[in-house]
Amino acid sequence: MKLRHIIAALFLSLTLQAQVESALKAIGAPNNPKVQISWNRFYDHKTVGEILHKLNDAYPAITSLESIGKSFSGKDIWCLTINNPGTGNEFNKPAFYIDAAVHANEIQAVETALYSAWFILESYGSNSFLKQLVDRIVFYIIPSQRPDSRDIFLNETNYFHLRAGQIPRDDDGDGLFDEDPYDDLNGDGHITQMRIKSNTGRWKVHPKYSYLMMRADEDEEGEYDLIFGEGVDNDGDGKLNGDGNGYDDPNRNWAFLWKPNYIQSGADRFPFSIKETKIVSDFMKAHPNIIASQLYLNTGGWLLIGPNQNVEDVVHKEDIELFDFLGGLGEKILPGYEYINTYKDFYPTYGDETNWHYASLGVMPFVNELWTSFNMFRRKIERGERDESNGFFNDLLLFGEAFVSWEEYDHPQFGKIEIGGFKKQFGRVPPSFLLEEEFHRNFAFTLLHASFLPDLDIDTPIVNQLGGGLYQIRVTVRNKNLIPTRLYVDELNNIGRSDWLIIKNSDVVSGGLTSSEFENKFIEHKYNKDKLEVGRLDGNSSITAVWIIRNPRSVEIEYNSLKGGKKKFKLNKI
Repeated sequence: MKLRHIIAALFLSLTLQAQVESALKAIGAPNNPKVQISWNRFYDHKTVGEILHKLNDAYPAITSLESIGKSFSGKDIWCLTINNPGTGNEFNKPAFYIDAAVHANEIQAVETALYSAWFILESYGSNSFLKQLVDRIVFYIIPSQRPDSRDIFLNETNYFHLRAGQIPRDDDGDGLFDEDPYDDLNGDGHITQMRIKSNTGRWKVHPKYSYLMMRADEDEEGEYDLIFGEGVDNDGDGKLNGDGNGYDDPNRNWAFLWKPNYIQSGADRFPFSIKETKIVSDFMKAHPNIIASQLYLNTGGWLLIGPNQNVEDVVHKEDIELFDFLGGLGEKILPGYEYINTYKDFYPTYGDETNWHYASLGVMPFVNELWTSFNMFRRKIERGERDESNGFFNDLLLFGEAFVSWEEYDHPQFGKIEIGGFKKQFGRVPPSFLLEEEFHRNFAFTLLHASFLPDLDIDTPIVNQLGGGLYQIRVTVRNKNLIPTRLYVDELNNIGRSDWLIIKNSDVVSGGLTSSEFENKFIEHKYNKDKLEVGRLDGNSSITAVWIIRNPRSVEIEYNSLKGGKKKFKLNKI
């Protein structure tokens, strides 16, 4: 073979290899990530910390990692900040806040937050949309609010309803603490259910899936009593499982519309009495540039907004329009998910983090209730077919792995019973093969939300010489995005300060705002003429100021918004 043929064959081989390698790269996924993570499993708190440190080490130019406090048992509550300091200080930019797993059994929420951080960072160098977004705004990501409880849910034997706790509490009012928890009676490593043969029971065996229990119809006899959560009456008070790991609900402990325990179960002693909740709230108050948030919880397949009680004026009409627009897009990004109002379409609660974000901080929050049975079959599962669909999914897609077979047991209070049922993960958490899709779709909605944060721009000022050493400067500032620099609730209730439009390095004779960027007349501000109070800039809107100045010296114009960011324009010559 001649040399030129050898070179041509080698070139063709390399070309084909490059084409194959290009084809193997999945569209949408970060290629050749610096931090390799498997997204078909869960990670305990120690490993979550290690992943965050790896991401911080891999992208030191645009990340910082800090422990914002210690949990009840001394675990670090980590916050990863993503910001490009080359494009400005974090407090001079609008910020987007993400947190997850306010409850112990919302385990996939942590990985969704981790995935969000990982995808942003690994795509920063190759995806122009993400690069522009990271250069423009700040992300604060707290992947796990309650690390103690989540580790217990992951690593120890417990029931699927474990929400939070670990702070000793007397839940049944007998003067003792945590003395009557769920019990793994048969020692199989799972807390499942107990069924007892009974002529008055309201449960029966499913006709198609013999291991499943289903409710008997009103006009037919049942076969069993069903007790959710195996255990015994450890403290002799006549109740099963009445006082386990100290019960509190950290999503009922926030200050807005808080109510005590006898009205709202889990509210604890007073607002922010739960250590981790106080730590997270202090972090948010120390970062007033946060204007929007995404809270990852589970389960149900919902995009929730407040209010959580029938208080009509909590979420105001002007802000509802923003929620409605984004929620509608979210339903398209997340098939099977529904955009709903919490108290109207879900259930009413008090002391929720969502309401506190909105009504106390002027932040625009969404709650992603992760996972829906729709994703099991790509259609809505009606209530009447839920039992059969669970059996079908367990048998044909999980090969029976989700269910613990019934086993006889001599119970000290009930005598002969059987123990069995679904494992704690089933129903609340996607199976491994559906995890990454769940992470990505929810992250995509979060990213969409973040992309609409305020985006300020200052037009080149128009300068006119008036004579007598006086100059007129007219300048227009624009918000090029959907979300205003302050939510309506923020401005109406004076949560934060007004936006300012400032001129520096000149003697201001007069100044004010105009009704049009083409109008020479303006409403004069009698005080603080060099720092005009604007209120806020609506989404996709502009505002124009006019100043009469003398003795200009490197004039600088700045739009200064607490949540909408800061933008400057320098006029070196007039």
